[in-house]
Amino acid sequence: MPRRTLTALAMAAVGLPAIIYGGVFYFLMMGTFLVGGAWEYVRLYRAVQREPNELVTVGGVLVMVTARFFFADAVIPLFVLLILLAMTVHLYAFERGRDQAGLDFGITVTGIVYLGWLGSYLLDLRNLPQGGWWFMIVLPIVWAGDTGAYSIGAVYGRHKMAPRLSPKKSWEGYFAGVFTSILIGAFFAHAFSSLGPQPLGGLIGPVQGALFGLVIGALAPLGDLGESMFKRQGGLKDSSNIFPGHGGFLDRIDSWIWGAAIGYFLIQYFIL
Repeated sequence: MPRRTLTALAMAAVGLPAIIYGGVFYFLMMGTFLVGGAWEYVRLYRAVQREPNELVTVGGVLVMVTARFFFADAVIPLFVLLILLAMTVHLYAFERGRDQAGLDFGITVTGIVYLGWLGSYLLDLRNLPQGGWWFMIVLPIVWAGDTGAYSIGAVYGRHKMAPRLSPKKSWEGYFAGVFTSILIGAFFAHAFSSLGPQPLGGLIGPVQGALFGLVIGALAPLGDLGESMFKRQGGLKDSSNIFPGHGGFLDRIDSWIWGAAIGYFLIQYFIL
């Protein structure tokens, strides 16, 4: 626990200023997590004798993240080129004797789409008008859900939620996580719209914040289970040991990706 706590404090010392100031500092932080996650993703599949192309997968995620932040108009053409490049590379691999190259191609493309395209909503969320404040509603909802699920599930969990994917997760923990997500969503929405400088005044209230908490809290755990699926196929407990006591990049951002994407569209379609 001390090691886990020290790691969390170190991440907060870097992460909070990046969230507050945004810009290139924020891009570098989230880009590091997403590109690092792509590197781990390749190794998880290589552990079971799959061969996603490391250069195309990791480089593709880097290209997607960079384009979404700096060159938004170029995102679609670059995305198309990356898919074509992935196909070309794996065609060559098949011709060289790799019989599973078609499956490898699917894994490569999935890494680019999931971590590069979907993961870039972590950038899009922060780039919304008042994006720092929106981030500090959406991501705390995710974090509160994780904390509530772990705290209650560890003590009271009796009914397994997904025994093959994550044997320690329980329905009791899941519903506790949804409940804490609702509370945190309502609290921060009220705090940012009604107290002090009111940075989101007139945009969101506690009822809407609670609904954000309900939707994100209910769905974001699927990101955690998705990463568990990757790890189970690779026979590994953690995606890596980059962060002592916390695992790897993917272990940190698995539910963030879902939360950011869902939160972004909730804000776009129901608030702004």
